[in-house]
Amino acid sequence: MILMLSLHPFALRKTFSDLLFSEQLLTDVKRHYGARAHDRVKQWERLISNNKPLSVEDKLHNVNNFFNRVNFVHDINHWGQRDYWATPIEFLGTNAGDCEDFTIAKYFTLISSGVPKEKLRLMYVTATRPTRQAHMVLAYYEQANSIPLVLDNINKRILPASKRTDLIPVYSFNGEGLWLAKSVGQGRKMRGNNNNKLWEDLNKRMSELGKSSD
Repeated sequence: MILMLSLHPFALRKTFSDLLFSEQLLTDVKRHYGARAHDRVKQWERLISNNKPLSVEDKLHNVNNFFNRVNFVHDINHWGQRDYWATPIEFLGTNAGDCEDFTIAKYFTLISSGVPKEKLRLMYVTATRPTRQAHMVLAYYEQANSIPLVLDNINKRILPASKRTDLIPVYSFNGEGLWLAKSVGQGRKMRGNNNNKLWEDLNKRMSELGKSSD
């Protein structure tokens, strides 16, 4: 069963650049998900706070390592849906998710840690090992045309995309737009705004976390 939370103390700015926590949020998480979930969200809060003064390299490694401890579970088994994109609260609360959930949590956490969102993309790829499958990873671009670093829950090492020969890029996106990937680099930006329905639904649910359920 999908637990929809409307936690007014969890304020999210429209840019998602700053995640604000409170004791009420932690109390609500503990009530809905349990004491261990409460501890995981507290650790997430500390991660964001401790990351802010660090180098980008350290931020990437800290966030990648933190979320890669979460259990991988397919959506159909976890949420009862073929495809569902969880918010970081749902992901940490249940301590499980699939590749999209890992990528989404890393994306918003890095933005909250001070990494410019234009340098981050959620990237759909085809993973060729151990079996051929659709997959999502987070890509970090130091420069617009540079080869990105890949944050992944399968291969837990952060490597340049040029060294991830097991991944075939398909397209990538963030809050700024959508890119068709012809190679491991920048790719071609599509006209218009990203209209991915799962992305829109995720952002709507995240924005609703700042509203009262009354």
